[in-house]
Amino acid sequence: MAEATKIKTPSKPRAKKAAAPVALPRLRIKVRAYEHKVLDASIKQILDTALRYDAKVAGPIPLPTEIKKYTVNRSTFIYKDAREQFEMRIHKRIIDILDPSPKVIEALTNLSLPSGVTIEVKMV
Repeated sequence: MAEATKIKTPSKPRAKKAAAPVALPRLRIKVRAYEHKVLDASIKQILDTALRYDAKVAGPIPLPTEIKKYTVNRSTFIYKDAREQFEMRIHKRIIDILDPSPKVIEALTNLSLPSGVTIEVKMV
């Protein structure tokens, strides 16, 4: 029996893997308030401050409104079926500041916003 010879074929050159993109630091600002008008005014103030220092801004991105509902008896004892319902709406927005400079961070920490607006700042 004759032995079969294996012929080597030249392999195709492999494509080089692209380098993974370097993640720039981001400043993520979550803003919450009960009144949407106050929330929008404070967001405008944050955006104006960030753009004054030539920072790249992504947002504001509206998040779903959180609604908390409460049911309360109108009176006690006999009229138990008579009830009132109340709700609290919490409006939320997110702003991302891409590659923030120290001047931008300092300006945002010195910002005075109206009462009733909650801010959460994170480096991502």
